[in-house]
Amino acid sequence: MRCHILLISRLHLLIAVMWAVAPQLKAQGDAMLTHYWAVPTYYNPAAAGDTDHIRLRGGMRAQWVGIDNAPRTFVGAADSPFRWLGKRWGAGVVVQQESYGLFRNLTADVQLGYKHRALKGEFTIAVQAGLFNEQFKGSEVYIPDDDDYHQSTDEAIPDRDVAGNALDLGIGLRYVSPRFTAGISLMHANAPEVTFSDDSGSDSSAGNLAGEAQKKFLFKASRTLYFDLQGNIPVKNTLFEVLPSVLLRSDFTFTDIAATVRARYNRMFSAGIGYRYNDAVSLMLGAELKGIFIGYSYDHHLSDISKASSGSHEIFAGYNLKLDFSQKNRNKHKSIRIM
Repeated sequence: MRCHILLISRLHLLIAVMWAVAPQLKAQGDAMLTHYWAVPTYYNPAAAGDTDHIRLRGGMRAQWVGIDNAPRTFVGAADSPFRWLGKRWGAGVVVQQESYGLFRNLTADVQLGYKHRALKGEFTIAVQAGLFNEQFKGSEVYIPDDDDYHQSTDEAIPDRDVAGNALDLGIGLRYVSPRFTAGISLMHANAPEVTFSDDSGSDSSAGNLAGEAQKKFLFKASRTLYFDLQGNIPVKNTLFEVLPSVLLRSDFTFTDIAATVRARYNRMFSAGIGYRYNDAVSLMLGAELKGIFIGYSYDHHLSDISKASSGSHEIFAGYNLKLDFSQKNRNKHKSIRIM
């Protein structure tokens, strides 16, 4: 069994190395979080300011625990509504750091959305812009001697650490009503490209016939379409409510879908189950007291990866600060003696 686990671990590392054998590298994509419903701005900039709170969220996902170099994702998000020129707007920031295999990426984005009330709800159209940073740890590439597909001298694999930056853009549309929320977004809309340069080669010009041209490696993040739907169904004559949600992701080549059903009591305590198609089943627990939110989830994977991994874990925490947009209190202040 131990040898089997070690073999799968080596295969996972080799998959990460194999991504580098082509001149154009492909991203793993945004993380498919089990807590997708808790950080909606991660998938859609139009979710910024969709409540009357300053909303802070942060958390991490440890995927395939027990396998070396498995994906690790850290996400931080903040958003808030505000009024400007007599209109309602939403603003947000999202930061992500992710590692998988020998890749590391960092994204930092700002979001701005315009809100309009219609059809007994509120529509938001929003844009997002930020930095996309990608790194590849070429200095840690390891190719076993018995590998029949790759050689340690393969020029398609960087032999040193390389990194690059690109502008990343997104756009989203979202509708919020008392009983459900629906949104659609296009992330990495400009398909940002990061060029890795390896300067180890010498200049072939200036009479150096034995020199090598500078090697370049292109990384491209795929345009990704998201659709999400969340509901709120009160259970009659009780303090319970049922919160179903669905998230669909497609990069126009592959499509993923996740579905979740949670039960919440008195808007404080919740528990639920989730399913990601051909990937995992999930259990989750959450609590929200006086604006403080904390949530935990465990994923049991349905593929053979479960033989080498003890599953995936997420933990998220946050805080909601209620805002007052009423005009009657616009110029009134409480005495600090009675606060």
